[in-house]
Amino acid sequence: MPRQFRDTYGPIALVTGASSGIGLAFAEELADRGFDLVLTARRTDRLDALAERLLSSHAVRTTVIGADLADPETPARILEATLGADIGLVVSNAGFNLKGAFEDTDALAMAKMLTVNCHAPLQIAHGMIPRLRARGHGGIVFTGSVEGLIGCPYSAAYSASKALVVALGEALWGEMLGTGVDVLTLCPGATESEATAGMTGLANLQGAREVAKLALDNVREGPTFVPHAHYRATFDHLRALPRREALAQMAEGMRKRA
Repeated sequence: MPRQFRDTYGPIALVTGASSGIGLAFAEELADRGFDLVLTARRTDRLDALAERLLSSHAVRTTVIGADLADPETPARILEATLGADIGLVVSNAGFNLKGAFEDTDALAMAKMLTVNCHAPLQIAHGMIPRLRARGHGGIVFTGSVEGLIGCPYSAAYSASKALVVALGEALWGEMLGTGVDVLTLCPGATESEATAGMTGLANLQGAREVAKLALDNVREGPTFVPHAHYRATFDHLRALPRREALAQMAEGMRKRA
């Protein structure tokens, strides 16, 4: 199966936001499967160290691209830097979140988040799809969130940004049918990361490596995939309720935790 997976989606995978969390886990899991890698993030020192480690442990070649996706021009630079590389799998993973009451959220931080979470995956997918079509096989994985499946009170801007990712992934899944290009939008719940490391009392926290492995194992099972049974059940329940009732329940639950 690893050889078949690499033959379909290899030999090279591009992973954005690969310096920590789910992105780092994707890089490690893909190296286990024999992929050479193109890794992007702001913290190139971490990527350089990761590249050395993966070369030593898996004999895979890694290209590091320093990339701040808060700059709207960065996706174009990534696309230019990867011209000629036989990339068969694109993992659009970079992103961050902002929590709290919407009116208390910094406006500039929201603008930056929308650029990273929305603009970057749109532009990278737009540039990579013609290359994947030309190959006749490959895939795109978008890292969304369960919070993109329904508007989440006290996470309004982040939830909205991930709703765009979910809609984008679903639409492209439909457009890519019959082309040999698979599209999956990964919708994790709470996941081990730098963002969650300082939080206490988080239940149903899933390991980043498990999330990455499950996403790759299910890349043909799009359009969306929730990797944790608890969050699948929770959000299936919420989306089956009348929307007013679901949102009121969520808002009340968040106010009780505050």
